[in-house]
Amino acid sequence: MTPQFSLETRYWHLRDHQLFRHLDSAELRQICLITNFKSARKNEIIYFAHDEMNRVYFLKKGVIKIVELDVDGNEKIKEVIQKGDLFGQITLDTVETDEYAVALSDAVTVCSFKIEDFENVIQQNPTLAIKFTKLIGLRFRRLENRYTNLMFKDVRTRLLLFLEEWAEKEGTPTPEGITLKNYLTHQDVAGLICSTRQTVTQLFSELKQHGLLDYNRSNIIIPDIKQLRKFTV
Repeated sequence: MTPQFSLETRYWHLRDHQLFRHLDSAELRQICLITNFKSARKNEIIYFAHDEMNRVYFLKKGVIKIVELDVDGNEKIKEVIQKGDLFGQITLDTVETDEYAVALSDAVTVCSFKIEDFENVIQQNPTLAIKFTKLIGLRFRRLENRYTNLMFKDVRTRLLLFLEEWAEKEGTPTPEGITLKNYLTHQDVAGLICSTRQTVTQLFSELKQHGLLDYNRSNIIIPDIKQLRKFTV
């Protein structure tokens, strides 16, 4: 984990976040005094929920996954969190869970607040409270869409919708098509779409055979996102 972040570094990290960028310098510097920052490298655990139940986290840099252990002790991925997203006790109450966060990208930076401190901040800044509520709403809407897909879509369609959403969020246009950094294993993808690793591997091979994507350990390339969308029908 990281070295200490200076007050100036904290200031610029917060200034860059969509939730805080509307605040003036004095307000931001005051908030910097109550934030905690940490960094992690790929595969490092960032936090255990049962050890830090009273914090809300904001992902400043990188990608992480939220996971928990099932009754057999197997890791079950619940959600992928990307830059700008929040996690932890986002409902601002202390609900016990067994989840933990793991860094997926090479470098991750998060900032966090104790719940009571963050409640004081949003009480003093109504605009901040509105922005926070909108972020929570977007997060729950994504989860709602995911669960709707789980209930009403078949596995292949769920995978294709997942790939399309991933491409829209993180895809980089290249001469070969939309390129994604491949930080998820087939087991991770299977957990996110409620399937098995074997099925996901089979579907990836099928999509590759149809020319709808190419992939290796580093990247996933989608030559034509429109063709991928048509394949969902």
